[in-house]
Amino acid sequence: MANQILIVEDDLEIVDLLEIHMKDLNAEVESVNDGLSALEKAQHKDYDLILLDLSIPKLNGVEVCRELRKTKNTPIIMVTAKTEEIDKVLGLEIGADDYITKPFSIRELKARAKAVMRRSDAANQQTGDSKSAELDFGDLKVNIEMRRVTLEGKKIDLSPKEFDLLILLANYPGRSYSRSELLDVIWGL
Repeated sequence: MANQILIVEDDLEIVDLLEIHMKDLNAEVESVNDGLSALEKAQHKDYDLILLDLSIPKLNGVEVCRELRKTKNTPIIMVTAKTEEIDKVLGLEIGADDYITKPFSIRELKARAKAVMRRSDAANQQTGDSKSAELDFGDLKVNIEMRRVTLEGKKIDLSPKEFDLLILLANYPGRSYSRSELLDVIWGL
């Protein structure tokens, strides 16, 4: 089955460029040009990747990402003209999986898109192996489907990568991993 990609960008020339090159990855591509439409689409359909601009009308990319992370773990790459370190850090801290600045290399973007989707597939495969939608470690509860962790009933906020790492380790207790294995499975490096 083809990967499903949502492009959230208000510059139509960039949308056309992204659509062409994401289709090269054998993906089915949809696009919207504002944050509210992006949020609505992403909440009602499971995408394999979202390419998200920060500076979009109606609801900016930061807010879209923040809202999506409340219920979804769809891989997100921010594709934006904002080049300041603080913008990159903010984007990654609120839940983006990667961040690339405009102008960008198409080859690099395609490589990053493939890597993010590969990591997501590996993490989903790991969680798909688990026998239950919830892991119970006494006071620590991990709801795999909702990607929610609680300790003594209080929600623990984890980044997407931290959650993937927790699931990997929880599904295989006692197994040790080398640094390179973790980088490969969780970060796709």
